Amino acid sequence: MIFLRKDIDLMSKTYRGHFINGLSGYKSSNLLGTVNATGQTNLAIISSAFHLGADPPLMGFINRPDSVERHSLSNILETGSYTLNHVHTAMIDQAHQTSARYPEEQSEFDACGFKPQWQAGVTAPFVSESLIKIGLRYVEHHRMLNDTLMVIGEVVSVELPEEVINAEGVMDISLANTIASGGLDTYYSAKKVKRLSYAKPDRVPLTLDD
Repeated sequence: MIFLRKDIDLMSKTYRGHFINGLSGYKSSNLLGTVNATGQTNLAIISSAFHLGADPPLMGFINRPDSVERHSLSNILETGSYTLNHVHTAMIDQAHQTSARYPEEQSEFDACGFKPQWQAGVTAPFVSESLIKIGLRYVEHHRMLNDTLMVIGEVVSVELPEEVINAEGVMDISLANTIASGGLDTYYSAKKVKRLSYAKPDRVPLTLDD
């Protein structure tokens, strides 16, 4: 099948949303933890977190347009702190439920059965049930051409199982049962296929043993 732009324009809103969201392939699946200045917690599943740089350690994510109330974004701008928590296989149903539109005074932690975990130096709550947890300090955000917002944060804290990381700092997140998402509502289990040596023009890459 071949879809041209004119075909995409003729798709229904729901069909187009599923179709375009699936084109980028497998994506990370994280729970975004925030809290406002009065202590009201918020939790939202996102699939747009990405690596931005290692020195300084930066990560970003794409927030939907703020033309309507966005509790996570307003909390981040208010406190300057947020967390990203990997979703693993045992958390999928609860994590997916955080995408429901709860009122601001209703915490998704309570509504979806998650326990907030607090850590010194990070204002925002982590998800206790998550195995890989990242604390971030808000740095800046940029409005994109479609009114989505790219939010950039500096990594200030990481918690993960010891067996997930090797002596070189390489992670095998499949050992934490971290899952991937596809489209808007589909989740996949992750399995490492192989690790290859650093690519050079005059050398065939080798498969590395951990």
